[in-house]
Amino acid sequence: MKNRTVVLSVAAAALAALATALPAAAAPAPAARSVRSGLDCTTWIHNNDPLYGGVDCTNNTGGPITFHADIVCGWAPDVTGNSVTARPGQTQESSGHCAIYSSGIGHIGWTVE
Repeated sequence: MKNRTVVLSVAAAALAALATALPAAAAPAPAARSVRSGLDCTTWIHNNDPLYGGVDCTNNTGGPITFHADIVCGWAPDVTGNSVTARPGQTQESSGHCAIYSSGIGHIGWTVE
């Protein structure tokens, strides 16, 4: 009986340590800027809602480009932002919101459609 108590207390301590370590790993990703496929893009996470983020892209080509944000939401399903079309020289935004039970936005990217 004494061994069972020791095993249970060790398991409880390990679970408590894991529970406190996981949220720290889900810190919001800093804004990133990258040029890919003719788009000059900046990712962002909203200041007042860390589960809402997106990408602002400027079209640097001679024709329209359609794209959407790809948002990684931690323990919740990932989110695909709205599809938007940017004309040459124009900047457009695609955004999305992770579920309330998400551990936070881990990464934001974009896909040219």
